[in-house]
Amino acid sequence: MKKVLTKVLIVLVTTASQKEAVRIGEKMVNARLAACANVIPGIKSIYRWKGKVIKSGETLLMLKSTELRYQALEKSIKAMHSYETPEIVALEIGAGLDQYMNWVRGETHI
Repeated sequence: MKKVLTKVLIVLVTTASQKEAVRIGEKMVNARLAACANVIPGIKSIYRWKGKVIKSGETLLMLKSTELRYQALEKSIKAMHSYETPEIVALEIGAGLDQYMNWVRGETHI
């Protein structure tokens, strides 16, 4: 019987600052909810919030995790995040280097 592997995800989170992204990223990696965190500062976001169009500088946090760890990851991010409704979206990785994908699975395995 073929072993079914958990799906690997990229989870995108925008934050108000680089400091907040680093704080959340470190916590998620230390808790083994994410294998890796990339902090990408200097993004410009334009969105509608409470009837107004907002333009703001933000930092993008990109986390690599698995489908099995997603619910706990989302809950932990939400608890730490400064936004009332944070952007937390997960994208399934359709294909990737097996060695890397297995590393992500191993680092987030509980």
